Parts: sequence; structure tokens; C-alpha cells
Amino acid sequence: MKALKLFGPRDLRMVEEAMPEPASGEALLRVRAVTVCHSDIHYYRYGRIGDTVSDTPLVLGHEFAGEVVEAPAGADDLRPGDLVAVEPAVSCGHCRYCREGNPNLCQNLLFAGIPPMDGGLREYVTYRPEFLFPLPEGMTAEQGALLEPLGVALHAWDLAKPRVGESVAIVGCGPIGLLLVQLARIAGAVPFVAVEPLAYRRDAAAELGAEALDADDDLDARVEALTDGHGVDVAIEAAGTMPAQEEAARIVKRGGRVVLVGIPPEDQMAMTHHVVRRKGLTIKVARRMKLTYPRAITLAQRGMIHLDPLVTHRLPLEEGDRAFRIVEAYDDGVVKAVVTP
Repeated sequence: MKALKLFGPRDLRMVEEAMPEPASGEALLRVRAVTVCHSDIHYYRYGRIGDTVSDTPLVLGHEFAGEVVEAPAGADDLRPGDLVAVEPAVSCGHCRYCREGNPNLCQNLLFAGIPPMDGGLREYVTYRPEFLFPLPEGMTAEQGALLEPLGVALHAWDLAKPRVGESVAIVGCGPIGLLLVQLARIAGAVPFVAVEPLAYRRDAAAELGAEALDADDDLDARVEALTDGHGVDVAIEAAGTMPAQEEAARIVKRGGRVVLVGIPPEDQMAMTHHVVRRKGLTIKVARRMKLTYPRAITLAQRGMIHLDPLVTHRLPLEEGDRAFRIVEAYDDGVVKAVVTP
């Protein structure tokens, strides 16, 4: 089978590998869609995220969906031909953190596309059935792959705990940011603000009903004007930059909440201490997602969250390197690039 492997920074190569053989209890999937995430770009650009280094050839791609080729005995909800969304985080289920209901914090966690576990940018993959979620009739493989970033957005929203009628700012309008904008709309946030330096992404947020603001355009004063001079109740940073962290702290009100979702390349957190201290802010950091797939499927199936408009580029596996270059450079109006093995 074909697989796209990262051999070093910006060194993606197509390779031929043997077909994977499912172990006892595993399903065999044909990968149908993989969407490129900016955490993939960290590995593509630097060969690492924080202290997790890719020092052997690695198949990237953790946002993916596949078609069941072989289902294991006893997996009654899986049948050959079914489309499934794949939960990339394979938790152990028995460590302290799993038992506490936090599988995203599992101390034995394996994650697709993160060393040492290969991801979805290949034609076939084997997977444990408890981490596969059958898609309802009518849902596509692309939508199934996008349930992963929707899950990240849902987890961040859960951490922020905004109440109906509270004001919310989303800082950064990439795919997760635009999904958070949609959550703000359906959850009754008033007003909900989107902060984004790229004009085409601001326009996308505005089309979803957000007050779309440029980060460089007197941001503090404009947010105060929208919130009776106080700032927003909740700010969720989804940009993955240190300036965005600071912006989130600046535009939230005294006693407000800040949730950090993005992964900055500097591997640092930075907020002006006197701003955070004097406002008495609550700051939370989102770690991927937690038990979100059933809700994400429901929101997408019922048309409450729209996934299709996020997809701006579609490329075959043979052009996977081009997909990464487009996403890295924010080229050609990209929001989400889908690779189809």
C-alpha cells in the first residue's frame, strides 16, 4: 500500500509498505479522508512539537475517517462498507486519569500521527473498534474527519463554560476557531466576537454572524465598545501564537475566563502578568478533546454545525506534500485541506 511518510523537516515522501494485518480484536480500515491540522504542520516544519520529537520516519495525520474493510468478531456496530470517524487518541482505560474520566490526559496515551504511532496518511490502517464511530447515513468521510477538530472545539467550549447571554471572543479563525464561532452562535453567546488578522477568515467568521475584528485595528477599544466597556466574559484562543494569548487576556473582563487551545511554535505561554493578576482571570488550557464524538456527530447530522464550508482544498495522497505547503503558508485562501488516499 502507499503511505506518505515524514523523514525530516519538510521531507515528505511516498513509500510502499506491506498491507497492515489486524491483530485480534482490531478492525481493518481503508482510509477515505485526512484533513491537515496545524499540529501536523509543527511536525512538518520542525520535526517536533515541544519535547515530542519525530526522529524516525512517521506517517502524519490524526484527523481522518475510513471505510471498514474487516470488522473484528464481537464488534456488532461495525460492518464492512461502513464509514467511521477515527478517534486519534488511544487511551489505556485503566490508569488513574482514565478512571477519573479524563482519557485525554491518559498517562499511557498513544495518538495517531504522533511518535511512536503512525497516522492516517496511508491507504489502510488497523484500529481498535472502541475508538471508531460509525457515521450516520448521509455523512461523508470528509465530515467524519472534521469531527476531530469539532471535538477539540467542543472540549474548549466545555472548559470555558459560557452561559447563555454571555459574551464570547474567539481569537483565531482557522478551522477550530470557525467551529467555535458556530458553537457560540448556537449556544446563545451575545455578542460573539471573532479576532483574526487574515481578511478572508474574518469574512468567514462574519458570515457566521460574528463581530469580526482585525487584531491590529484598535482591538481593545472595539471589544469594549461591544461590551459596555467591560470586555468579554470568555475568550478562547485558537490561533496558536503567543500574541493571540496576550490578546485573549487583554480583551476579557475582570473575573473572566480564558481558554488556550492553540499550540505556539515557541512552546511558551506569555501574558502580561499585571493584566492577568489585576483582572483575577481564570485560565485553562485545553488538551485535545474528551468524549466528544457522539455530540459532534449529532451536531453535524442535525445541521447545527456546518463542516463542509471549512474544506477549501482537496488533493490526492500523491500531492500530500502540496497540501502541507498550502496549509503552512496560509496560501490560496486555505481553511482546511483534505487529502484522499
